[in-house]
Amino acid sequence: MVLAVITRDGDGALSVASAELLAAARGLADELGDPVEAVAVGAAGDLPDDLAKRGVGRLHLLAHPLLDDPAPAVVGEALAQLVAARRPAAVLAADADADAAEAMAWAAAEVGAPLATACTAIRPGPRGRDEPWVVTRERSGGILLEDAELTAPVRFATLRPGGHSTGETAAAAEVTVEVLVPELDAAVPRARLVERGGRAAGTTLATAPVVVAGGRGVGSAEGYAVLEELAGLLGGVVGCSRVATNNGWRPHADQVGLTGTRISPDLYVACGISGATQHWVGCMGARAILAVNTDPEAPMVTRATWAVIGDVHEVLPAVVAEVRRRSGR
Repeated sequence: MVLAVITRDGDGALSVASAELLAAARGLADELGDPVEAVAVGAAGDLPDDLAKRGVGRLHLLAHPLLDDPAPAVVGEALAQLVAARRPAAVLAADADADAAEAMAWAAAEVGAPLATACTAIRPGPRGRDEPWVVTRERSGGILLEDAELTAPVRFATLRPGGHSTGETAAAAEVTVEVLVPELDAAVPRARLVERGGRAAGTTLATAPVVVAGGRGVGSAEGYAVLEELAGLLGGVVGCSRVATNNGWRPHADQVGLTGTRISPDLYVACGISGATQHWVGCMGARAILAVNTDPEAPMVTRATWAVIGDVHEVLPAVVAEVRRRSGR
């Protein structure tokens, strides 16, 4: 059995990262000839319906008063107990779900197993559990790929986003829900959740199909107005590079990069962004990149799918005008 640690979005539905994780888990399970099962914290809600559509026939729910506001350490303890009881071939979580990824570290430590993080591919050996698996991992912030062997009775791994299709699969006839009440000692000191920030309304930087981002070349906070206009026309959101947040032009929540948000939109429009390694790591998952820059040798320009050499403040208004003309807006 391949066990997928899933999470929910702010509306209680299966998160985008978890939907992609289940696709990866299904591919691995097919190679092993095993089923995919899911584990989540709290009440089932609409998860059984979401899982049935993705061919998952069993959902394990972790339930305990200490999990009402689940800290990753507590979830890790509970997950370790489930793993010890069920002995899956592999336990997978999405890197994009930061709390789930941290819980995996706690669970792996509790079980005494290694954890392979930032994996882009997992390949079991011909004999499944009985020989080493090969994992491809991102290293050095994503600019290097490493092939490594993973050997353990239970393989723990977190997966990078953007590499697995969430398309249709054969639906499960029904989803069996099993509740595990783990043994957790309330007297043991643990981190606890004391405040939860509000979730951004609508499309977010991580889920937007189009991201229009600006860097030093935008020049000021006011310079982002045309980027906002273009993003609105394309059904996307605005992002930025680190220099924009350092200068106070945009909030940190808008930052794309190694120390910001890693994105994988259909289209990334990089405006006045040189393309330093830290920023490239955040946007290299985009399916297509359009760079607008005055420097034809800028790393972002040389790596982009398409490039326009010119001033952002001249190019973008022309693009906006053309989009409006073609759309009749």
